[in-house]
Amino acid sequence: MSESPATPPTDDKDWTWVIKEPCPECGYDPCSVRTEQLPDDLRRAGTRWQLVLQRPGITARPSPRVWSPLEYAAHVRDVYLIMGDRAELMLTESEPTFPNWDQDATALEKRYWEADPASVAVDIGAAAERTAGVFAAVTPEQWERLGYRSNGAVFTVRTLGTYCLHDLIHHLHDVG
Repeated sequence: MSESPATPPTDDKDWTWVIKEPCPECGYDPCSVRTEQLPDDLRRAGTRWQLVLQRPGITARPSPRVWSPLEYAAHVRDVYLIMGDRAELMLTESEPTFPNWDQDATALEKRYWEADPASVAVDIGAAAERTAGVFAAVTPEQWERLGYRSNGAVFTVRTLGTYCLHDLIHHLHDVG
């Protein structure tokens, strides 16, 4: 199972709609995200993912090119970790460039399809709490600090949090 779901290309020039407009697929509205609520929103998404991992049949792929709920959950765990690391970097360094993250390579290296659902659920809980804690500690003047993806895409701490939350919620939509 080396296939991965379609993910937004890292060189996509028009990715910013994700942080500006409601998603036509999952309905997530980035304009409704309040910074003071973001940590709780991140925790709630983690809880919802833990519930997904309790469903029967979570290792089955709906089609050969679409991840199973377990694979999505393992990816979500890593999204929490990567985004938490990026937010910390933005809060401690001036305008950092994030290390590249090849999501598909990570899925293969970590063999998402073989992950233990109970372990992934625990990991999601810990990663959600850690990332929520990073965003909870952001002071008002830090929300507009900048960071850059390796392709030059610009984020603020605020838009990184919004982007992260959209990814978590969108993948909940993906798994139904």
